[in-house]
Amino acid sequence: MKWAVSEGMTTFVVSWVNPDEKLAHKSFDDYLTEGALAALSAVEKATGEPDVNVVGYCLGGTLLAATLGHLAAKKDKRIASATFMTSLIDFTEAGEMEVFIDEEQIASLERKMNERGYLEGSEMATTFNMLRANDLIWSFVINNYLLGRDPFPFDLLHWNCDSTRMPAAMHSYYLRNMYMNNLLREPGALTLGGTKIDLSKVTTPAYFVSAIEDHIAPWKTTYAGTQVFTGKSRFVLSGSGHIAGMVNPPAANKYGYWTNDKLPADADAWFGHAKQHEGSWWPNWRQWLTPHLGREVPARIPGKGKLKVIEAAPGSYARIRADGK
Repeated sequence: MKWAVSEGMTTFVVSWVNPDEKLAHKSFDDYLTEGALAALSAVEKATGEPDVNVVGYCLGGTLLAATLGHLAAKKDKRIASATFMTSLIDFTEAGEMEVFIDEEQIASLERKMNERGYLEGSEMATTFNMLRANDLIWSFVINNYLLGRDPFPFDLLHWNCDSTRMPAAMHSYYLRNMYMNNLLREPGALTLGGTKIDLSKVTTPAYFVSAIEDHIAPWKTTYAGTQVFTGKSRFVLSGSGHIAGMVNPPAANKYGYWTNDKLPADADAWFGHAKQHEGSWWPNWRQWLTPHLGREVPARIPGKGKLKVIEAAPGSYARIRADGK
């Protein structure tokens, strides 16, 4: 966000509240209407601009795809371009996560969620850690517990430990309709915001970026999303994993990335003719985004438009601890 602002972009972010039992009933539908669509309206109120460029990260990208399907059905063109960071849209091969996705395990998880009203964030974090147990579990057991060494300071892992809950209704819908039944890609199979979702009707320009070592959203599966929309898409593959591959500022000059202007149906065919570049993919994204940015305006001051300041960022709710301390 800091880099985007430095590039002259007026930047907004949806900071999702960490749900408790009072929000157990919140559904995927609510996340679309009260989250994505409400955010579009808020941005227009704050800036007076009729359209925006939207970025969705991971599950946020899945929600962005659903939002595009909803807007396409309404012939609503408020999203000028869509960027999907490590986002699953077609769940045909969901990778190692499939180990945890079957009727028995989801039913068991639903019973736990219905008792509390939400999926506990630590449980989700444990699931992700188990996908890379050697790196994210056993290395700490050996180095910190057996050898008595202090944990190595690592900002991304510290951020990753700030886990997020999921409302029971929303998470159950997501697991069953996306992971288990892969209905988001099926025209008219899902109804959200009172509208049948057909992603083949989406013509919004789309930029897909994924990470070659991602164990949560495997890049060959995220690549399949480029075949779902009918608008012009671009796919870029970053080095590293689910977080570091995305949060990779140009100043660090790390990891590198691959590009290929063509989008064959097969991900391996794309990679076989891709060109490797040094450094961050962010400048490539900035270049792609330029035609969609619109007119240049003086720097905006938050709260000076029709959308007034509620309180200082990041907001009092962001400081609420999940453990109640």
